[in-house]
Parts: sequence; C-alpha cells; structure tokens
Amino acid sequence: MTVELPTQVRTETHVHPPKVELFDVDAMTNTDPKRQVRTVNEYRRTEHGLYMSRAVVGHPELSHFESWLLPAHGLRVTRQSWWSGHERDYDFYVDLVHVQPGEPVWRTVDLYLDLLVRTGRSVEVLDTDELMAAVRLGVLTAHDAQLALERTYRAVAGIAAHGYDIQRWLAAEGVHLTWANSR
Repeated sequence: MTVELPTQVRTETHVHPPKVELFDVDAMTNTDPKRQVRTVNEYRRTEHGLYMSRAVVGHPELSHFESWLLPAHGLRVTRQSWWSGHERDYDFYVDLVHVQPGEPVWRTVDLYLDLLVRTGRSVEVLDTDELMAAVRLGVLTAHDAQLALERTYRAVAGIAAHGYDIQRWLAAEGVHLTWANSR
C-alpha cells in the first residue's frame, strides 16, 4: 500500500470556518465558498448523487472541472482540466464533505480533509493540520472531525485496495462515475 505523507509540515495554519458551497440545479449555478455565483454547464442527478460540470472563468491555470457529490460516501470527487503548461500530477481531487441534497439546491460543508488520487500509483491525504486546528479552535466539532477521519480511512483503504483507482473502488460499491469532458 502506497500512502503518501505530506512532504513538509506547516508550522502555522490559517483556520477558516468550514467552507459552504451551493449547487442550484434549477438556476444552473454553483455558489462557491466565497459566495461567487458561477454558471454551470451541466447538472445530472443519479441515485448516488449529483454531477456538475462547469468552466472556471478567469483562472490563470484551471480551465474546467467536473464534480460528483456523493452523499452516502461524504465525498466530492473532482476531475480538473488545466490550461496547457499548468497540468498537475494527479487525476482526482477529493474533498471530504457533508453533502445535503435538496430540491433544487444541494449544499456541501467542507470537513477540511482532501485526497489527491494518482490513478494506479497513490493516494495522498491533505490538510490534517487544518482539521486538527479547526477542532482545537472550536470551529469544527470533534464529532465532525471523527466523521471526516473515518470517511478518509474508508476512502483511502478502498482506493488502495482497487489499485489506486477511485472509479474502480466506487464501481465496486455500485457507484459508477461518468464524465462529460473526455481527456
């Protein structure tokens, strides 16, 4: 099992309240944590969650992304597209979140921890320092931190057991991810 540890430890961590994001299916908008309303190209509901695809307007490195909100797993699985010369060395960015489905607005609350999945190679856990600082400062409850850690352990174990392939792991759980943007 290859699980990567952070290469550097931050000595000072800026703690913010949990980030909240809104996904308005009827209005075809996504309100990011900074309350910026973005136009969405596609929403798709399935029995397992909500798919979103949208351009990233005005970003110097990131051009587009697609996300799956998976309430039962407490995950937001994102595939990003980068402008030429700004590509990253990972295939999926995974946020550990509370997903609150709604009609018509879905809501996510970030639980600080993130995963970088390099298909066939590794999975890396990010931001444990932020999680611990948020609990220490009372911004996140111990219950939510425990939930985030349990979901992280489950996801890392599942991804690793399926050859570091998040799509294979989720498919084994009955969740089949499909993407609009082909690479």
